[in-house]
Amino acid sequence: MSNNIKESLLTQCFQKVEERHRNLQKVFGELHESLSTEIKSSAGDKHETTRAMLQLEREKLGQQLMDVDNLSVTLSKIDVKRTTAQVAFGSVVFTTNSNYFIAVSLGQLTADKQDFFAISSTTPIGQILLGKRVGDQINFRDQLFKITKII
Repeated sequence: MSNNIKESLLTQCFQKVEERHRNLQKVFGELHESLSTEIKSSAGDKHETTRAMLQLEREKLGQQLMDVDNLSVTLSKIDVKRTTAQVAFGSVVFTTNSNYFIAVSLGQLTADKQDFFAISSTTPIGQILLGKRVGDQINFRDQLFKITKII
């Protein structure tokens, strides 16, 4: 059952990353089409400015695509069968306050009728949780809570 939760969370993360990738690809294609159309239109200062802005947007989208690809690479390093006594990358952490999946920051997920937050280990709460064990108390944003389970 525990591994099923981790598998479900990891699958949902991959789905969210894939959806982001598809959306960025779509915008990238539309931008490429706009750039092609702009190149074919009239010349002049306005044309050059528009073309430069489209090119900058294209570069920004290219970086976002690379970032999304990096999320997939990071997620692929998670072993759903691995459990540890301490919170580490890939851990599912249950607390008296919220539940967390230490992976990449993708927001709220649901598995086994429970809510989880997919967070990166570099986020403030992720950094606090790393290395902690069941029973440890955490103080985050003036809220005290306890780790009840790690898978």
